[in-house]
Amino acid sequence: MRKITIAAVLFLLLQHSFAQKQTETINRTWLGYFNQTRFSNKWGLWSEAQLRTKENFVENISQSILRVGLTYYISDATKLSAGYAYINDFPGDNHKNISAPEHRPWQQLQWHTKYGKNRMMQWIRLEERYRHKVKNNDELADGYNFNWRVRYNLWYEIPFYKNGADAGSWSVIANDEVHVNFGKQIVNNYFDQNRFFLGFKYQTGQQSNLQFGYMNVFQQLAAGNSYRNFNVIRAFFFQNFDLRKKKP
Repeated sequence: MRKITIAAVLFLLLQHSFAQKQTETINRTWLGYFNQTRFSNKWGLWSEAQLRTKENFVENISQSILRVGLTYYISDATKLSAGYAYINDFPGDNHKNISAPEHRPWQQLQWHTKYGKNRMMQWIRLEERYRHKVKNNDELADGYNFNWRVRYNLWYEIPFYKNGADAGSWSVIANDEVHVNFGKQIVNNYFDQNRFFLGFKYQTGQQSNLQFGYMNVFQQLAAGNSYRNFNVIRAFFFQNFDLRKKKP
């Protein structure tokens, strides 16, 4: 729990330090489906789909994400994943009449820790971002902009009941994720964004749960002196399947 507190304090300090800069506030909704399927003691599959609105929580679509990956289980609590994501940025500021695609290979180390009935999950993710260049509002240019991005994610769960994995159980969850850019084309925004989430988890079944609540996203734009503050309603549905044969 101490790590969550430290992350929250750092997030508030970041917001305060950037308060004098030019900041735009936007309200959005993020919806997502996530699946992790384990085929054997060592191998599994990661898949997800997300859809994000553009403004006023329900107006227009800003982005869609499809992500897949192969997972290698170092142990039941630690796993490596690598895969590919396709991101579609729907018409926006500098491409008002066309969508701009992004291709994003990714690699990730994820691990879980238990503290009594409470649970913590962390991951470190490396992304290679190939964003299609934009010529004007109506046309894409040739080639891609490229940069690396590292993401550190800390997720903590406090169940209301002794066994938070039972169907019908509720938990409080807190989540903070920091994004950092690097690469030759990154000049002013090495800090990309911070995402702080607070909400609830409802266990819909032995292998599925719904997580919903409020998320604040604070993002630095490429110019370096402009920022966006997103108020986000987030609802994600998770399924975790274990297809290994049970021992008699």
